[in-house]
Amino acid sequence: MGNSAITIQEFALGESVLHKMDPRAKIIAAIVFAVVVAVNRSVVASAVALVFPLTLIFISHISLKDIARRLVFINGLMVFLWLFLPFTTPGEPVYSLGSLTVTREGLEYGVLLTLKSNAIVLAMIALLGTSPVFNLVHALSHMGVPDKLVHMFFFCFRYIHVIADEYHTLVDAAKVRGFKPGTNMHSYRTYGHFVGMLLVKSFDRARRIMDAMKCRGFSGRFYVLHHYEMRTNDYLLPAISAVFALMLLVI
Repeated sequence: MGNSAITIQEFALGESVLHKMDPRAKIIAAIVFAVVVAVNRSVVASAVALVFPLTLIFISHISLKDIARRLVFINGLMVFLWLFLPFTTPGEPVYSLGSLTVTREGLEYGVLLTLKSNAIVLAMIALLGTSPVFNLVHALSHMGVPDKLVHMFFFCFRYIHVIADEYHTLVDAAKVRGFKPGTNMHSYRTYGHFVGMLLVKSFDRARRIMDAMKCRGFSGRFYVLHHYEMRTNDYLLPAISAVFALMLLVI
């Protein structure tokens, strides 16, 4: 595995209680929590929702510095929403800036989206990030997810670092030939060629991988030797998630 795979799974390296739980229990808890938080329209409920993932992060002993790096990216996207929502959402005016008017509803909507996005991302890190990707794929197969979707998820993770390496190779080759990116047609055309070459290389590699798997007897399904068994502690996590979700609905 390359550096990309290691980065994706950096939170899975741990010995906490949460790390040792059945991944199926964590997937169920993550889905329940994410759905309830996503559909709620209360700022108060969205703020309270942060308690659940923050508690899980405390239990899992995940590095707060690494989590902060992830949140910087998410909240960076939120900044763009804050540039438009307060001015474009109709409602009660609270401040005027020339021809632009900031509305109370726009501010509340921005706060709501920011709280919800951070709560869901933190929950995904605490619940899904504490299990290796291969364990999550195995768990999805156990839960009855169609084999084709499981295979797509598995191979996307397995070879994403290969595609990244191919991209860096193309960029390095272009730089050796004097390429300097800019806002001009030559740069746009060059990056278009990068995308085209990545698609061609990805298709060629996928065909070679499929041929190699068929030579080893692959018939469209992965067989596993180890099967998960839910323990008493594993049932506790989805139950707590459901109770917390119910509390948010009440709020």
